[in-house]
Amino acid sequence: MEENINIIKSVSASEREEIIVDFARWLEVAAQEALIFGEGRFAMMSASMAEAMRVNADELARDNPDKAERLLQQASAMMAQFKSAYPYRVVSRAVH
Repeated sequence: MEENINIIKSVSASEREEIIVDFARWLEVAAQEALIFGEGRFAMMSASMAEAMRVNADELARDNPDKAERLLQQASAMMAQFKSAYPYRVVSRAVH
């Protein structure tokens, strides 16, 4: 994840857009896991950020590589903070 942030300025716009969309997917997964753990506010914030990243991925990739880098750093920090609070991944979402 950190490698993607470091190379964001040196890759083409299409590759930047792909990296941004990948981060949005990771945020969506974190949002789903947060709901399982009962962290509704984090889930809402992550899902909203992921949606904003997806909607604006092409514009960020083409026009604003500096802003894209900053956005990815913020998304990475959010995911790191959540993973430090809940270090174990959800294995199953089955309800018994």
